[in-house]
Parts: sequence; C-alpha cells; structure tokens
Amino acid sequence: MSQSAPHSSLARLQQTLGVLLLMIGVGLAAWSLREPVWGAMALILWFVAQPGLLGLQFVLAGWVNACEGVVPRGRFPWAVWWSEVRTAARVFGVWQPWAWRAFPDLLPVAAIPAARPSGGHRGVLLVHGFMCNRGLWNPWLAELRRRQHPVVAVNLEPVLGPIDAYGPTLDEAVRRLTAATGEPPLVVAHSMGGLAVRAWLQATPGAIDRVAHIVTIGTPHSGTWLARFGHGANAAQMRPGSAWLTALARTEGAAVAAKFTCWHSDGDNIVFPFGTAVLPGSEARHVPGVGHVALAFNAELMGDVLGRLRM
Repeated sequence: MSQSAPHSSLARLQQTLGVLLLMIGVGLAAWSLREPVWGAMALILWFVAQPGLLGLQFVLAGWVNACEGVVPRGRFPWAVWWSEVRTAARVFGVWQPWAWRAFPDLLPVAAIPAARPSGGHRGVLLVHGFMCNRGLWNPWLAELRRRQHPVVAVNLEPVLGPIDAYGPTLDEAVRRLTAATGEPPLVVAHSMGGLAVRAWLQATPGAIDRVAHIVTIGTPHSGTWLARFGHGANAAQMRPGSAWLTALARTEGAAVAAKFTCWHSDGDNIVFPFGTAVLPGSEARHVPGVGHVALAFNAELMGDVLGRLRM
C-alpha cells in the first residue's frame, strides 16, 4: 500500500528559488535584446553560475586532497564535473522541488512473515543528506517499487537544524518498516543522512539490532572541509574535528562500525579530503572519479545494495 509523502519545507524553498531564477533569466534575455553586449554578458553569467560553483568545488577538493597527500594533484576532472552538473540539475531543479512526492512510500497492508525463501521482502529506509529531501531518491524509489520492496524515504526537518533532531523521524520509519515486513530494514543514507543514522543509533538503546545493515554514500563520517562554508547547526556539526563528531565517535564501538558499508569516491566535490567518508572499522567501497550527488546513482553501488536485499 502506498503511503502519502511527508511535508517538505525545502521543496517550497527550492520551488521559490527556481521560479525566481527563471524570472531573472527571462528578464536578462529581454534586457539582452535592448543591450546586446551587457545583457548577453549578464545572461551568460546567469547561465554558468551553477556549473561554475560546482567547478569551484572540484578545484577546492583537488587542492585539499593534494595538500593532504591523499590524492595526487591532477588535471581538472572535466568528465566528472559534467556528470555532476547534469545530475545536480535533475535533483535540485526537478526531483526535489517539483517531484518529491512522485513515488510515495510503499508498505504492504499486512505484515510479511519473517521467513523469506525468495529473499524478496526486506524493507529499505532511504535517508537523504544536507539541503536535500526525499526527491533525491526518485530513481531508487522507482526501482524498489518495481521490485515490490517495502520502502520509506524520509524528509529530515528542520532543514538547518541539528543532526540529533532527526532521530525521531528515523525511529518512526524503522518502526513502520519492521511492522510491515516482520524484520529489520536495510538503511541507505546519502551524505549527512549517514550521520543522522549514527546519531540515532547512539541515542536509541538497542537501535543497532533494529536494522539489518547500513549503507552510507559519501557521508562525512570524519567531517568535510567544505562544511566551514555551510550554514545551520547541522553544517557546523559536520566540520572536521567538531565537538559533535568527536563525541559521536567516542561513544561508538566495533559492533556499530561492523554494521556499516561506506561508499566513497576520490572525485567527491562535497565530502573531502578523500577518506573522510569512511567510518573507521567499517567495510569501505571506493568508486573512483564520481561526484558527490552522482555517487548516489552509481550502477555498481545500486547493484550491490539491491543484492543485499536477497541476503
């Protein structure tokens, strides 16, 4: 049975920004008809702003990785950048603001027995990252629904709130999936979402036994250099060496890390330097040359996660 999608203040914000940017673009196009030189220059700057910002992120990531000695300095990764530009345009321009309710949660009406001879009914919890909503997961939701896997994709609110505040949302989602399937769900978390899962595990007694496994994708387990430019309580918590990250790591044992598989890339333009997206003691999976958002849709990664549902 499909469940209605939750509230998303981020969707409204991105809708407003999208309409505003479109109006600015139309205005600049009209201006260029009267002022061909200055209008055209302004229109070009408007058009390249988002790709340019992504390009700056890749430059910073390459510089920090080289300074840290974790990735040799090389040429600008044009192919990786272009893939990230196209992926980010779909995610932030379409899926999250306008199509975040296109694929509602899917839960069966009655509980499915725990015994799964065909391995087909384990539930999946999808947890997005910073400045995102459940629309990020649209390709995953479409595929999981096609395979009839119970799935819940949450919205983490407030958008700029502390990461600890997302615990009740995750707890409720795990409860719903377990009640519907009769067994612990598989958790898949992108970026900050992985930290939200870790915070929930730390704050909730017995939570580690309520999930089958946790897959994180580009999660800044040791923080990210770029977080120094972020706004909000959650961005501050993701700064390398923050008191919050230090305290979280101090409370975790080997049993927690053993539950994690951490996918990361040396091409990540958001979570760097390279290696910070791996939780010490976890299973690390490296995908070379993939941007931060595009990593969530990597074919090898998705294939591995879908394979885990048959275990």
